[in-house]
Amino acid sequence: QVQLVESGGGLVQAGGSLRLSCVASGSIFSINAMGWYRQTPGKQRELVASITGGGSTNYADSVKGRFTVSRDNAKNTVYLQMNALKPEDTAVYYCNAEIKRTVLGVTTVYWGQGTQVTASS
Repeated sequence: QVQLVESGGGLVQAGGSLRLSCVASGSIFSINAMGWYRQTPGKQRELVASITGGGSTNYADSVKGRFTVSRDNAKNTVYLQMNALKPEDTAVYYCNAEIKRTVLGVTTVYWGQGTQVTASS
């Protein structure tokens, strides 16, 4: 079994910062890309940032220059540093990871349970 567990969400004032963490655990052979998505009620889940196994990153236009995604491959962990938070960043944030459980296994996308981020005006 594989689990992704997020932490670090919370309530901050607009302009503040938060750092999200997501740890993948369980039967894992390798992890390819890892990423962060967010969702608000009534809207589709949207990509915030992603990072490949080699460290290449991709960001939504709305967070470029404010958010930074990074990972620690030794710890199977992905981070999202969020600075200059805006009220429109308020959402439930989910991490995901493309994981192979065995050397010959297929790659499957796993999701965390989500963590609430609220930036108050």
